[in-house]
Amino acid sequence: MLVLSLWVPGVTFLEFFAAAQSNGSDAPVYRRLQAALVDAIASGILKPGAVLPPERELALELGISRVTVRRAMAELVRQGLITQRHGSGTYVSGTRERVVQSLSRLYSFSEDMTSRGRSPGTLWLERDLSVANADEARRLEMPNGGSVVRMRRLRLADKEPIALETSLIPAAILPDPKQIEDSLYRTLRDLGHVPVKAVQRFSAINLDEKSARLLNAPTGAAALDIYRITRREDGVVVESSRSIFRGDAYDFVAELGLGR
Repeated sequence: MLVLSLWVPGVTFLEFFAAAQSNGSDAPVYRRLQAALVDAIASGILKPGAVLPPERELALELGISRVTVRRAMAELVRQGLITQRHGSGTYVSGTRERVVQSLSRLYSFSEDMTSRGRSPGTLWLERDLSVANADEARRLEMPNGGSVVRMRRLRLADKEPIALETSLIPAAILPDPKQIEDSLYRTLRDLGHVPVKAVQRFSAINLDEKSARLLNAPTGAAALDIYRITRREDGVVVESSRSIFRGDAYDFVAELGLGR
């Protein structure tokens, strides 16, 4: 029998016992560790999203080598029972709550998450004022050499990364990027530039290594790549954006009618 002490964020040190099932008493140690963790996951002692101890700590507590722990973990990753995130840790896999978003209305991510009872969050990666290049000026329908606010941020729901978003806003619309606290659209409304319509283009992609690391997803995982141009009522472009949504976190739906 293996005794594991796991740290569960927001709770305390949780001690639990899991029977290490094997085909025989001479089963390799990595197989016994693997079986103990499988039993803990199957019984619900280790829930989806639970953080496993680092290999070094687990090896020290059980009196086994890190090579043995690493071998057991590698097999559980192969089975899809745990996920290892570079620079973050090892987590129990599980079905996450998917967000279903209608394509029939323009929405603010922060306000949408709040309305669902989830806590929106933002991790700023870039937020500055600079000169638009020719392509950016074309998308924003502004003169070449004009100033733009360039933003890049990770959008969170209950501290879980859901989307990687890059936005461009004409400086004439938003002169100071620090004016944005959480919701860009709320800020634009407060400034008198109410977003009312947008055109979006969707593409299916596989996450590259950098995007996958930010979104806590495996490299090559499916994602939805969305380009959007947003306008005021008078047709002036207020934002050009690109958002990469996790494929396992978001569903977009459209209501269609029979054409006449």
